[in-house]
Amino acid sequence: MKQYTRTHEWVELRDGKAYVGITAHAAEELGEIVYVELPEIGAQAAAGEACCELESVKAVAEVNSPASGTVAEVNGELADAPEKAGEEGVWLFAVGDPVLADGLMSEAEYEAFLR
Repeated sequence: MKQYTRTHEWVELRDGKAYVGITAHAAEELGEIVYVELPEIGAQAAAGEACCELESVKAVAEVNSPASGTVAEVNGELADAPEKAGEEGVWLFAVGDPVLADGLMSEAEYEAFLR
């Protein structure tokens, strides 16, 4: 089950890792994503802090991690296809042994937050 942040990231726990991506709302606001700067594997992610950047034709946006822990994986496919970062369900990076941030929202809570 995905959980959501007020800064428009989602997190999903799978196999002991927290997979992180951006919401459809964030992707729509950014427009076409042309570059993704992913964190390094082994870097420390802090919940609520910027962990990577997305560059679009409109702006550069920081992606905050919804979990603390060590970056265990990055989605290497995005180096050659950064536009996929905005597609539904596409993850950017995964945090191992995660500690989730406080205040994450369910999908229903996030939808209500957007209204």
